[in-house]
Amino acid sequence: MAIHILKNMEYKKFSPFRFIKKIDRYIIRKFIGTYIFSIVLIISISIVFDVNDNLAKFSTYHAPLRAIVFDYYANFIPYFANLFSPLFVFIAVIFFTSKLAGDSEIIAMLSTGMSFKRLLRPYMISAAMISILNFYLGAYIIPKGTVIKQNFESLYKNKQKNSSASNVQMQVGKGIIAYIAQYDDVRKTGYGFSLDKFENKKLVSHMSANTIQYDTISDSRYHWKARNYKIRELKGMREHITSGHEIDTVIMMEPMDLVFSKGQQETFTSPELKRYIGKQKDRGSTNVVQYEVEYHKRIASCFASFILTIIGASLSARKRKGGMGLYLGIGLALSFAYILLQTVCATFAINANTPPMLAAWIPNILYVFIAYYCYRHAPN
Repeated sequence: MAIHILKNMEYKKFSPFRFIKKIDRYIIRKFIGTYIFSIVLIISISIVFDVNDNLAKFSTYHAPLRAIVFDYYANFIPYFANLFSPLFVFIAVIFFTSKLAGDSEIIAMLSTGMSFKRLLRPYMISAAMISILNFYLGAYIIPKGTVIKQNFESLYKNKQKNSSASNVQMQVGKGIIAYIAQYDDVRKTGYGFSLDKFENKKLVSHMSANTIQYDTISDSRYHWKARNYKIRELKGMREHITSGHEIDTVIMMEPMDLVFSKGQQETFTSPELKRYIGKQKDRGSTNVVQYEVEYHKRIASCFASFILTIIGASLSARKRKGGMGLYLGIGLALSFAYILLQTVCATFAINANTPPMLAAWIPNILYVFIAYYCYRHAPN
């Protein structure tokens, strides 16, 4: 019995949960409960409007009910819930904190000697839980669902994805330049293909082919079939020519490298985004800004939960006449301004050469000052 008590005391001594008191659990339940409630309420309204807007298209293109529910709305809900998570966090904090203040619960907490800094502890724990969940969903789960959602939209909402490219030229290896006059992503086939290899800035090999097709059933990546090909190998003043009907070859490029469609960056998980950005930069491509913005935005958005939580708690912790209406309005305005600022900064990165990482973090940097000001003026 004594050993059991000692073990229990040791567990409590080193357990991180020893810092979470009864009041913390109470606030965390309020925070998470209100956050989930706001998501369910607002997303439900969004679904009603979306169904009303797209019902005619679903009927016109004979979309099956199973596909509408599981392919479209099952991915629509997490996508928009994660996208507007800062808004839901702000609404949740303003709503339940104003209610606590209106019921004089916060006054009771502070009158016991609890500082506002200590009061923020359960808020920060809740924000951390939401941030971790948002990052995991945005970095690994939602991109896969977005692929399914986009495929549904191309079939049943007539949103045609870009499936062709022309005059594509890229570096596929050190000193190796590939060129495709026309590429069809539906058939995974390129027309008017050439591949030049340089050593010490001198051309040593030139390959041309009428068509080149990606091998989609190969066990490994980068396998292509070149048809009606000719290979010229240059060795000093000598030239060796090889030609044939078909040849299997390995070229360090994939169909996804050739065709760029709107929103394509949202279909990559974060590790895939990082690899893709690195690969495109190695090839000398400059068309990766939107991918870099998306990569950094996923990280920056998670920290927004902490910033907006501090602002919301600071604004609504004081008991005032008139209830929560004013602060809920301020919270909504600040939340929408944050989301708008994210969009504007992303546009600056793409069109005005703003560094992608800076563009993704500008909203957080600006709102940190707002959070500090609100925190300094919070009740104590």
